[in-house]
Amino acid sequence: VQLQASGGGLVQAGDSLRLSCAASGRAFENYSMYWFRQAPGKEREFVAAINWHGGNTIYADSLKGRFTISRDNAKNTVYLQMNSLKPEDTAIYYCGAAGAFYRTRIPDYWGQGTLVTVSS
Repeated sequence: VQLQASGGGLVQAGDSLRLSCAASGRAFENYSMYWFRQAPGKEREFVAAINWHGGNTIYADSLKGRFTISRDNAKNTVYLQMNSLKPEDTAIYYCGAAGAFYRTRIPDYWGQGTLVTVSS
């Protein structure tokens, strides 16, 4: 499956942003979808995951309540709604697809990443 992330940009602290990840190739609904992020000088970290039908989600503890992952299988797209953004949310955000759904799963497929910059 091929993944294309979009929606990043430069925003101010407190703003909201919605990222999208469009999938093509193999059946999108067969995959659990993930968002990770990598801040400058730091390792890539888990952000959120959603199972194949969207009924179950997992979030990084520090992001619960601000970020929401969702998917639209009819559009082959997964979303990440980010609210009340903080400068520490600045990172490249990557979407991923995996055949399993659990917190520590590393996706089998990755998108190219989209840069989110939050100014103070």
